[in-house]
Amino acid sequence: MDRDLLSHLPVVVAVARRGGFALAAAELGMSPSAVSHAVRLVEERIGQPLFARTTRSVSLTEAGQALIATAEPALQDIAERMERIRGIKGRPAGLLRLNVSHVAVPMAVTPVVTVMAERYPDVKVEIFADEGLVDIVGEGFDAGIRLGEMIAQDMIAIRLTPPFQVVIVASPAYIGRRGRPGSLADLADHNCIGYRLVRSGAVYRWDLMEDGQDVAVETRGTAVVTDSLVAIDLALSGTGLVYVFEPLVRADIKAGRLIQVLPQSAIEEPGLFLYFPRRSAMAPKLRAFIDTAQEIGRTSSRTPGRVA
Repeated sequence: MDRDLLSHLPVVVAVARRGGFALAAAELGMSPSAVSHAVRLVEERIGQPLFARTTRSVSLTEAGQALIATAEPALQDIAERMERIRGIKGRPAGLLRLNVSHVAVPMAVTPVVTVMAERYPDVKVEIFADEGLVDIVGEGFDAGIRLGEMIAQDMIAIRLTPPFQVVIVASPAYIGRRGRPGSLADLADHNCIGYRLVRSGAVYRWDLMEDGQDVAVETRGTAVVTDSLVAIDLALSGTGLVYVFEPLVRADIKAGRLIQVLPQSAIEEPGLFLYFPRRSAMAPKLRAFIDTAQEIGRTSSRTPGRVA
C-alpha cells in the first residue's frame, strides 16, 4: 500500500471540490505550493495528470474524474466513521460545514452555534451563506438550511423553525412622508426595495395574496439588494417598503421601528429546515447541532415573540 499516495488523496479531493489550488489551500490550512506538491506526487504515483490547468481554470481530466469518484466517498466514509468512534468515548468533534441562506443565519444558525461554542468546543462550524441551491454532497457540506419547499426529496429534513409569514414593512418616517398603501395596486406608487436573485440575475417579484389568490407583484424602487438584512437596514432608514420574513423584523415591529402594511396580503412560508443525506444522520457533530437546535426550539416555543 502506497502510504504517501493515501495521505495526499484528501488534498486532491479538496482541489477538485473547490475548483482550484488556492481555494483548496485556504480550506486545508496549507500553502498553495504544498497543495501543488501533493497533487503532483499523486499524479506521479498514478502516472497520469489529474487536472487540466490553465491560467484561469482547473478542471479534472478523465483519470482525475475516475480517481475522485472512488476516493471522495471512501474518504468521507472514513471521516464519518472516525467521528463516530470519537463520539463513543468523548465529545463530538471535527469540522461541520453548513450551506445556508443568508436569512437562515440569524433565524436558525446563530442561536445554535452560540450554544455549541460552549457545549461542544471541539466542533468547529463553518457557515457558508449562499442564496443559491447547491449540491451539498458534491460541494463537501455536511448539511444545508433552506425553506422546506426547496429541499430535494431524497434528503432527510428536520424542522428548525415553525412556519412564518412574509410581510411588507416600512418605517414610521417613510409612511409619514408617502402614506400607507391600501391595496396591492398602490405599491406602484411606492418606493419598493427590490431583491435580485443571485443565480438568475432577475429581480424577484413579491409573492402576495389578493382575494385568496397567490399573485406575483412586480415592484419598482430606488434600490435593489441581494440580502434581506440589507433591505431591513434600508427600511429602518426610511428609504422605502421592503418584503421580508416576519421573524427577521418581529422585534422592530414590536418596538415601533417598523410598521407592517397590507397584512391581509402576507403569504406563509413552511419554515426553515436542516437537510442532509441519510448516511450523515449519525455523525456526532451533526447530531450535536440537531440536538442543540431542537432544544433551543422547545425553549423558544414557550417564549412569546421569539422564533422557535
